[in-house]
Amino acid sequence: MKRIITVTAAVAVLMGSLASLRAQTKAHVISGVLEAQWGPAPPMLPPGAQIAVLAGNPGGTGAYTVRLKFPANYGIPAHSHPTDEHVVIVSGALTFGMGDKLMKGATANKTLSPGGFALMPAGMNHYAYTSAETTIILYGQGPVEFKYVNPADDPRNKK
Repeated sequence: MKRIITVTAAVAVLMGSLASLRAQTKAHVISGVLEAQWGPAPPMLPPGAQIAVLAGNPGGTGAYTVRLKFPANYGIPAHSHPTDEHVVIVSGALTFGMGDKLMKGATANKTLSPGGFALMPAGMNHYAYTSAETTIILYGQGPVEFKYVNPADDPRNKK
């Protein structure tokens, strides 16, 4: 009898955990690449980036998925996030580096091409840059926020 109660309790906990994994919307989201509605990226990113929100609210506390498009020779200075950041390269190439300062060409940097995936854990200082126009899918749990290592690099602090 004790074993049945333990198994039942374990199943109840698992089902409760799975319930939190359901979709953030009751409607399907089926979006072709050409249907993306692009606009300027939020001011936490350097000027020139574009964003298309696919699902959720990146500024909210739930799950979100966005496309980001960066121009050639675009750089995002060293920063961290309060939540994990998941990145999939769609086109072009994105180079990532770890550390407190954007260092193009550092031997530890890693360039990802289409299909490449990166996970930047919460609180980890990292940077990214492009050499050609690049589109990525970014997803995770909101809110999306950037904490720049050097406050002078934060585009929100520039006039």
